[in-house]
Amino acid sequence: MSIEFNVEVGKEKLSFNTGYLAKQADGAVAVSYGEVIVFASAVMSREVKEGQDFFPLTVDYREKSYAAGKIPGGFIKRESRPSDKEVLTSRLTDRPIRPLFPADFINEVQVIIYVLSADQKNQHDIVAINAASAALTISGMPFNGPVGAVRVGRVKGQWIVNPTFAEDDESDIDVVVAGTKSAVTMIEGSAKNISEDDMIAAVEIAHEQIKRICAVQEDLKKAVNKTPLSYTPFVSDAKLKEEIKSRYLNDIDNLVQLRIKHERENAKVAIIEKAKQELAEQFPDTIGQAAGIIDELDGEFVRKRILEKGERADGRGLKEIRPIDIMVGILPRAHGSAVFTRGETQSLGVTTLGSVDDVQRMDDIEGEGEKHFMLHYHFPPFSVGETGRHGGVGRREIGHGMLAERALQYVIPDKNDFPYTIRQVSEILESNGSSSMASVCSGSLSLFNAGVPCKAAVAGIAMGLVMEGDKYAILSDIIGLEDHLGDMDFKVTGTETGVTAFQMDIKIQGITPEIMKVALQQAKEGRLHILGIMNQIMPKPEKKLSPYAPLIKTIMINPEKIGAVIGPGGKVIRQIIEETGTDINVEDDGSVILTGPDQESVAKAEDFIMGLTEEVEINKVYEGTVRRIFEFGAMVEIMPGKEGLIHISKLDAKRVNKVEDVVNIGDRVKVRVIKVDDRGRIDLSRKDAM
Repeated sequence: MSIEFNVEVGKEKLSFNTGYLAKQADGAVAVSYGEVIVFASAVMSREVKEGQDFFPLTVDYREKSYAAGKIPGGFIKRESRPSDKEVLTSRLTDRPIRPLFPADFINEVQVIIYVLSADQKNQHDIVAINAASAALTISGMPFNGPVGAVRVGRVKGQWIVNPTFAEDDESDIDVVVAGTKSAVTMIEGSAKNISEDDMIAAVEIAHEQIKRICAVQEDLKKAVNKTPLSYTPFVSDAKLKEEIKSRYLNDIDNLVQLRIKHERENAKVAIIEKAKQELAEQFPDTIGQAAGIIDELDGEFVRKRILEKGERADGRGLKEIRPIDIMVGILPRAHGSAVFTRGETQSLGVTTLGSVDDVQRMDDIEGEGEKHFMLHYHFPPFSVGETGRHGGVGRREIGHGMLAERALQYVIPDKNDFPYTIRQVSEILESNGSSSMASVCSGSLSLFNAGVPCKAAVAGIAMGLVMEGDKYAILSDIIGLEDHLGDMDFKVTGTETGVTAFQMDIKIQGITPEIMKVALQQAKEGRLHILGIMNQIMPKPEKKLSPYAPLIKTIMINPEKIGAVIGPGGKVIRQIIEETGTDINVEDDGSVILTGPDQESVAKAEDFIMGLTEEVEINKVYEGTVRRIFEFGAMVEIMPGKEGLIHISKLDAKRVNKVEDVVNIGDRVKVRVIKVDDRGRIDLSRKDAM
């Protein structure tokens, strides 16, 4: 039996349907919005793998080509590995639902999401989050949801809930908010330099809609009325914990004295190994829990000091930013480079400028598009002093890279003003928290060093939260330990005047707008501090590009003359490219983008094209080159590809018996245009130009 519940959200009806598709899954829901249909399934393993002490949740979002009436490209013609967008949507869906499972729940859960229909109008990621939540809510799993999600935009001062693709392009804010009926659990988005107050307003608008979406999911759950699935809670050995506390409590407490990341980690490992050796005989079956117990006790100490004394693990105050060091222009052949170091986190930012041919072309169910700016984030194992898999791109790298890319996108000049394709790379060389925010800072500095005319410098900061009951502390510029043990990871980026990107993940049931306001204000203070240091080193972009960067110039021609530039079968444009060494891209609007190794080659190509497209003016004097000689006159090229005839009678003021007596092939001569006939033939006169 099919069950359906609906709620109006924005301009469309959000419809939840279950009971017809995939009935063997623990939970399966089809959610529609406009003509977008997203299917989500949720399944829980009934057994826990031996020795497992963590919660294995997998969220896998996939866009089916048939949803948009397309056949996949390539030779195989089937969907292959997930795109960056699919990976990002999987992460976006995972983050708000993960904290809502019980802490003692370690059964494997798999959520699989398919986009079955795409209308090219409404966005799919919001529907996916709601579908995943609904599938979990009706599944019988111990899921403390439901979760609702909406996107909020603002066009011409008007707030819009779930804007279309077209509306989103015009919006000055793009924020996805997810949460329960009582609190917000996740925020993700970018903005065009908006204020903190505007961001709060967007979140509050979103949460009002989230409450309504959650209510509908609860109605769906009641209608399905599934028997709760049983599970065996993971229980730590209480006796082992007490024994560890009695023996090693002082050792754990003294970890606070170690400020250096590796020193602290090594000391903790030593405590763990000591406990395992000394207690293995007494607790043979549960000694494997020793590491988790010691980590838990360490966390309790760290959190207690923060809340009661305002003391952090590395000795800083709650608002204090780690020491910052900056170097720019360190790579001589790169077009731009900068190293940004904050505490024990270090990012090498490198900027490369390319031609129009270097744009990233995208073709998915949303349609075709191009990216002229991209940021790639690399996180090698040596950055945390470890060995491990190197190469390839994981979900973390895609997610962190996209966050940094969105942060900088606002300040990137329009392609019409700066016709370069820009690739920004962040190489994380050292990491102890906030590496994505360091990537924003190194990226901004590197872009300035490359001479990219950015609107402003951008900095990023990661904020943390420790909360017990009504008491809380907000931490600026968190380190890895504070991220691990804290209750919030709130990343905010922006210029001196506004916010450009943000990402918030909550590890507890949610936070109030009041806490968010305090966090945003504290983040602003930290961001301005960082920008102040950055501006001391690199106050504005370099005036000149690197000598190793390609030279790009855009010229405009009459669109009706495009055919003349291209020539039959591309013959003319290939000739220009071969003779000048310049890449040429001709757009439908008549803009021609020239990319060459130096000024001379670009100028030569420009002269050639302007000659092909420029109209010859009667009575105008041109300087041309003699190309051919006849008994009756000489052919002179007055523009690239345009030749006219000087009749022998027009060669000189006096009588000329032989053309060679006056001009020879290769001579430069001044000529006046005296006639252009209906067939475009040009008559020239040297005599009238003297």
